[in-house]
Amino acid sequence: RLVPFPQGLRALNHPDYRRFYIGQVVSQVGSWMQSVGQAWLVLQLTGSPLKLGLIGTLQFTPVLLFSVFTGALADRLPKRRVLLATQIGIASLALTLGLLVRFGHVEYWHVCVLATILGCVNTLDMPTRQSFVAELVSKEDIVNAVALNSAAFNTARIVGPVAAGLLIARFGVAIAFLLNALSFALVIAALIRMRNEGRPQAPRGTTMLADVGEGLRYAFQVRSIRLLLLLLFVVSITVFNFSVYVPLLARTVLHVDAAGFGFLMAAVGVGAVTGALTLGNLRRAQLALPTVFASGFVACGGLVVMSTVTRFAVAMPMLFVIGVSSIMLVASCNTALQLTAPDNLRGRVMSLYTLIFGGSFPIGSFLVGWISERRGVSTAYLAAGMCGLAGLAIITVWWRSDPE
Repeated sequence: RLVPFPQGLRALNHPDYRRFYIGQVVSQVGSWMQSVGQAWLVLQLTGSPLKLGLIGTLQFTPVLLFSVFTGALADRLPKRRVLLATQIGIASLALTLGLLVRFGHVEYWHVCVLATILGCVNTLDMPTRQSFVAELVSKEDIVNAVALNSAAFNTARIVGPVAAGLLIARFGVAIAFLLNALSFALVIAALIRMRNEGRPQAPRGTTMLADVGEGLRYAFQVRSIRLLLLLLFVVSITVFNFSVYVPLLARTVLHVDAAGFGFLMAAVGVGAVTGALTLGNLRRAQLALPTVFASGFVACGGLVVMSTVTRFAVAMPMLFVIGVSSIMLVASCNTALQLTAPDNLRGRVMSLYTLIFGGSFPIGSFLVGWISERRGVSTAYLAAGMCGLAGLAIITVWWRSDPE
């Protein structure tokens, strides 16, 4: 028997979660390598900030359009089998893009099509994966499990971009996609070995549309969930466009190569891991609301400061601060939603999390690309930061003036 994990890692004491977690860590490193490679590839092919932003729009538009339906689907199907299918699909798409690049046949439209298909697969994968986590651990360990997932995601954000930047500089961009495809072998093996199927709570006698309506009514009737979703929306649409912000900053303002770009992305990741691990050491999900609001204000204010940055040595610590503050808010929202939602509605509630966190990206990334194309990336940072601060101020006034 394994020696029990310490308090900060206690969710790993659950065998199925441990298998799931280890596989996710490896595959997410590969996914971040692909994210860096895809951004660099588009800039190599087109040199256009707008076309880079369009890739993000294509990749996340399916989330915006379909996630409320796939959340209802996640509540109806065995989650382990769904995840097995989606992970195999994502690996196949990465392999396809890698081979196109490797043999010199890749064109911009190939990236567009594959990004759109990836978005469709992720639309089902994301709410299923989010809701499955709560079924792999005991209720008292959900806070820790969600925080460890955030830490894994953001550790990958450190390792993946640095590795991708160095490997792309040495071997070319194809290596990022091929290694991403390979990284899914471990998570697929972990899903095959897991005992927990993540089956629906009970047989359903309703239609898909009725299930969607039930989830939406529940979410909008609960005031605390409305608050969490509003906070998540503001930070997601303004702050979490790093795959557009950072390569444009690296290429057009700081004038660094692929390795420098990787280190900038890693700075965001180091900050995010710091924030996630801080949350993971809490025993309860009730992170004080003033702290959650403050995290949002710091993240959006960080964007305003970034609009003035012209030196690599200043950009690194500022991106770290943005990473800490933004993940504290997002991971807190994720945890609170997981704990608030009843078991039979969790997939649908988490689909709203997916809708907002991933679905706002098409809008945000397109606007960042559009502003950067016309006014420069520094203006895009400034506009996003100011809009974020204004949105958070409005939410603060509403929350304080409308008690229940």
